[in-house]
Amino acid sequence: MVTHPMMSWLNALNQLMAGFFLLCSFGLIAAAQVTGCMRFYVLQSLFLACSAALLGMLDHSTELFIVAGIYIIAKVIMIPVLLKRTAREAMIARRELVQVLGVPSSLLIALGLTLLAYYIALPLTAGANSGIRTGLPIGLAAVFIAVYTITVRREALPQMLSLLAIENGAFFAGDAIAPHFPLIGELAAVFDVLMIVLVLGVLSTQVHRSLGNTTVGSLAQLGED
Repeated sequence: MVTHPMMSWLNALNQLMAGFFLLCSFGLIAAAQVTGCMRFYVLQSLFLACSAALLGMLDHSTELFIVAGIYIIAKVIMIPVLLKRTAREAMIARRELVQVLGVPSSLLIALGLTLLAYYIALPLTAGANSGIRTGLPIGLAAVFIAVYTITVRREALPQMLSLLAIENGAFFAGDAIAPHFPLIGELAAVFDVLMIVLVLGVLSTQVHRSLGNTTVGSLAQLGED
């Protein structure tokens, strides 16, 4: 049984994980190379798993403990391994990523999106428990920032990692709102994501070999050729 002092500690730890989780969203914008984007995605997924485990203790949810394990296996281990195997050439390329706006401007926009997420979530979390008050705005902010990151990046792999970060944000909010969500839904979503990563990883490798980079413009050029 979780005592009141322990609940306070668990809530504080969950808020800390939420803060690190959100910082990784900012890191995805600031990263200058694909490997940096990958590191921030893996760290974000790790904090997602830690938060799920902490919420499992707070809500007495066995499902969330299993979900935390799924996140570790699929997001922290399998997805990086798949990308390193299927898109190795693009992953190890030591060049600056193409981005529409500069990093300082993008970080300011990300900060604005975070404030917007809190503004939207504030009335929705009135009277809710600490897990929901933490998880919903942070998850929503992560989704907003990842969507923005997709629009400013011009490389296929960073865009894909941002797409996966959208899923992380949705799961972060969902775990707090519905801690007893059926596991079959989580498993189906993770399986779909793994298949998408595999296909896009192979595609990115072929584009990199053909054109020397993986910008979205190169994908269009390859299609025209």
